[in-house]
Amino acid sequence: MSRTALRICPLCEATCGLTLTVEGTRVTGARGDREDVFSKGFICPKGASFGAVDGDPDRLRTPLVRTGGALREATWEEAFDAVAAGLRPVVERYGPDALGVVLGNPNVHTVAGALYPPVLLGALRTRSLFTASTVDQMPKHVSSGLLFGDAHAIPVPDLDHTDHLLLIGANPLESNGSLCTAPDFPGRLKALKARGGRLTVIDPRRTRTAKLADRHLAIRPGTDALLLAATAHTLFAEDLVDLGHLAPHVEGVEDVRDALREFTPEAVAGACDLDSEDIRALARELAAAPAAAVYARIGSCTVPHGTLASWLVDVLNVLTGNLDRPGGALFPQAATDRTPRPAGPGRGFALGRWHSRVRRLPEAKGELPLSALAEEIDTATDQGEPVRALLVVAANPVLSAPDGDRLDKALEALDFMVSVDPYLNETSRHADVVLPPPPPSQSPHHDFAFNTFAVRNQVRYSRPAVPLEPGRMPETEILARLILAVTGMHGTDPAAVDAMVVDQTLGKAVTEVHSPVHGRDPRDLAARLTGDDGPERRLDMMLRLGPYGDGFGARPDGLTLERLLAHPHGIDLGPLRPRLPQPLKTVSGRIELLPGPIAGDLPRLRAALRERPAGLVLVGRRHLRSNNSWMHNVPALTGGSNRCTLHIHPADAARLGVMDGAPVRVTGAGGEVTAPAEVTDEVRPGVVSLPHGWGHDRPGTRLGHAAGVPGVNVNQLLDGSLLDPLSGNAVLNGVPVRLAAGR
Repeated sequence: MSRTALRICPLCEATCGLTLTVEGTRVTGARGDREDVFSKGFICPKGASFGAVDGDPDRLRTPLVRTGGALREATWEEAFDAVAAGLRPVVERYGPDALGVVLGNPNVHTVAGALYPPVLLGALRTRSLFTASTVDQMPKHVSSGLLFGDAHAIPVPDLDHTDHLLLIGANPLESNGSLCTAPDFPGRLKALKARGGRLTVIDPRRTRTAKLADRHLAIRPGTDALLLAATAHTLFAEDLVDLGHLAPHVEGVEDVRDALREFTPEAVAGACDLDSEDIRALARELAAAPAAAVYARIGSCTVPHGTLASWLVDVLNVLTGNLDRPGGALFPQAATDRTPRPAGPGRGFALGRWHSRVRRLPEAKGELPLSALAEEIDTATDQGEPVRALLVVAANPVLSAPDGDRLDKALEALDFMVSVDPYLNETSRHADVVLPPPPPSQSPHHDFAFNTFAVRNQVRYSRPAVPLEPGRMPETEILARLILAVTGMHGTDPAAVDAMVVDQTLGKAVTEVHSPVHGRDPRDLAARLTGDDGPERRLDMMLRLGPYGDGFGARPDGLTLERLLAHPHGIDLGPLRPRLPQPLKTVSGRIELLPGPIAGDLPRLRAALRERPAGLVLVGRRHLRSNNSWMHNVPALTGGSNRCTLHIHPADAARLGVMDGAPVRVTGAGGEVTAPAEVTDEVRPGVVSLPHGWGHDRPGTRLGHAAGVPGVNVNQLLDGSLLDPLSGNAVLNGVPVRLAAGR
């Protein structure tokens, strides 16, 4: 007999509500939840394939432990004994920095990935932290930290109310959005146009999103910051700057005017390969719109000036008065955010508090560049111990980081490695212990991270749709046991981790004057928490202390876990609202429009005015039925348009003798790959494109379908030397490559 169960989709950032069909303990179908307060029934091919992803036969079901050089199935007790015996001695002998931690993109899609890594890092105190953020979004965190004093204070476009959206380096009709959580992003863009609004897209490819635009500018890759600087220059030059309500909250406007004097439309036009009048038109249209928002994503982050481009996005939103206003770019307020503190000066944001050993690369937001992981393992210096052991949680850096071949070899040299991963993939195959979490249907779901970027304030929670399979361990318990194993507390009841967090959080909350529980007894508050387990009790605590919470009875109509469970389709908390100055944590308590590190990096952008690529440059692309390297083992999500082909413009193909469908050899600084050509005018001349996340041809994996259609690893074309200096983000787009027809 079949039944239905509700579940929030964890397969991309859109977080759509699903209605699952369940037969016994197997998910046999998925459709959009029409009553979901946020997604209202929208579903994409990934969500529709939830059952196939969930039931992939190649998912690991028991831990693996390396014995005699080979991985074998083991009990959970054996696995955690091995973890404690392998990792803790490294920390005790060489210090915490000798244990590296790698966190992958899927961590932000799970309850466990949100709740436990911060506890692990706080207890371990290692400086050797590497995450997917430095091959994706770190420039936006750094620019937000410098502008607003908080690296997590990222304004998002008010899609449902804006009159003009300027979209740069993003293709939400394929990606469903990123750092902008918006179910049915395509429908929201169509609604924008239907109400008379305007969509402008800046992208070197004529993507599905660009085809929807009123204006598409096919910019030369890597020059987004130049275009944005010239747009801001035009606002100043034509007296179009109007801060409006922002004026009391902003400092440094005249400093920005002076800093951008050289970036005239004529000065940047050659580098961007755009017409100067088109650049002026962008500025005029932004200024004239009743409400407008500038939004940029990965295409503008993974370039040499990623932080400057991210900074200039918000500079434009400020200069046009569109930051923190309906229809512009606003700061979301998630239900599990910390209790809002009174507005006022904060501690600000600092970069470079420590550096990597080998290249002396500065940390950003507590992280070192993922591009530096291999060298931090395989290179000896007099600057401290190399990374000797590695804990990898939901990450596959052999494919996602530059120069996977070097990292592949470096992982072999580690003293010990642990992977938390449902698959034996290109990275986890090197582990001494692999700890597999259960499939999504057997796990709870709440979007701690993505609700902080949502285009509408709301809160939803899904309990597991099916019971935990015998022999499985909840991912929350896996990570709690890992915390105990690496901190010398192996064997302690894992529930102690949640109890410790509750005690510490409530103990601090009762001492804060602005807290709704100020002066109360933390033990009494802890006794009032509800939930079936430690993670649910922590969620209940965060909801109660959060901006919409009941304050443990102080606000009787406020949020609690019990109230959320009574609303299985979620609770709508209303549209985004202006929040300034409360989100600001800068030392001045204002938006610091020209921070020192940004000013210090502008000479590098001025030098780029004279740069022109001598040959072809490479950009990536995203497919609707894919999310990095996660989903290539699911037959329903490969094939069709989701293929690893090299897009090349007909003029370039003719010049190089490249035939459609024929193999073409691509060479970059990090190596060489061969992929079939796909000749198309959807990419501009001088630019070629390969998708990210492929390259499933290494031995020792258990990815049956992916190995049959492996594709090539685009990141092998990179040697890891190209980074945005402020954020440490890898430069993945606009990199020079050479092409040759044939193998």
